[in-house]
Amino acid sequence: MSDSKRLAVLGGGSFGTAIANIAAEYGVKTHLWMRNEQAVEEIRTGRKNKKYLPDLILHENLIPTTDLSKALEGASLVFFAVPSKSFREVVKSVKGIIKSNQYVISTTKGIEPGTLNLMSDILKSELPECACGVMGGPNLAKEIARHELTATVIASETPALRQAVQDTLGCSYFRVYASADIYGVELGGALKNIYAIMAGIVAAKKLGENTTAMLLTRSLAEMGRFAEKQGANPLTFLGLSGVGDLIATCSSPLSRNYRVGYAFGSGKTLEEAVEELGEVAEGVNTLVQVKRFSDENDIYMPLVQGLYQMIYKQVPLSEVIKHLMAGEQNTDVEFTLSRDKM
Repeated sequence: MSDSKRLAVLGGGSFGTAIANIAAEYGVKTHLWMRNEQAVEEIRTGRKNKKYLPDLILHENLIPTTDLSKALEGASLVFFAVPSKSFREVVKSVKGIIKSNQYVISTTKGIEPGTLNLMSDILKSELPECACGVMGGPNLAKEIARHELTATVIASETPALRQAVQDTLGCSYFRVYASADIYGVELGGALKNIYAIMAGIVAAKKLGENTTAMLLTRSLAEMGRFAEKQGANPLTFLGLSGVGDLIATCSSPLSRNYRVGYAFGSGKTLEEAVEELGEVAEGVNTLVQVKRFSDENDIYMPLVQGLYQMIYKQVPLSEVIKHLMAGEQNTDVEFTLSRDKM
């Protein structure tokens, strides 16, 4: 790897720190932009991000900073790893600083509150001069930090961007696959957070492995229907950013959304569950946005509807299950058998 190659990661949460360290270990000079000067100083002096990845010793090529201009200077790849609610604000803050030859990539798995915009929509509208991409897959940051084997997907309409990310982040424990379906990869990452909350509730209630398996497969059906309406390819969900991310997030206590669901299923309120987590659980906001969109566009998403009723209307789980099991019995694998041929 060339010493002259540079990379910027905007957002010092768990995943932003993890991918910044991958590049740094690979010999890339990597700036990690963070808002908090104390967190920057902790990394600078102790080589640790104590809040998010306290057990990871960060490579010396990772340079923390609160200076956006310094972070972006000379970076060929710019990753945005900030929560969806502040994504547009951060993107706007780099306008006038970022250059047209810099590639911009979102790692945020969420939907903008109130607008239903995906993060790629924001990148394209605010930074139209830059080629953009999105990254998604079964990428639990704490496992990446431990160098446990995983893979991700970089989606972009620009082949050179896809290749640049593969060349920069691909290593012995982190494999990078390519896709041209930006919306499919992005929707997979956003939607699975909803079902991870439900999976946490199912686990807390000890409803069994059959129930969990049914949840995962019917989740994929709902995701496919939603994706088709948004212009994405439902087949993308058969890959890492769909079923791969869904399995990882719906089965691991390392998943923030799973933990929120587990706490809620254990008797805590949503507010208590989120406060206990101490981090952003994107699925909480995504649930509200997807529920609204599915209502407006008549998309059949009974799991989304049921989870919304539980969390925001205090409907008991038993009532939600009763409604789900009494619903329409339609085709198993979506798009293989039309409903009128049932």
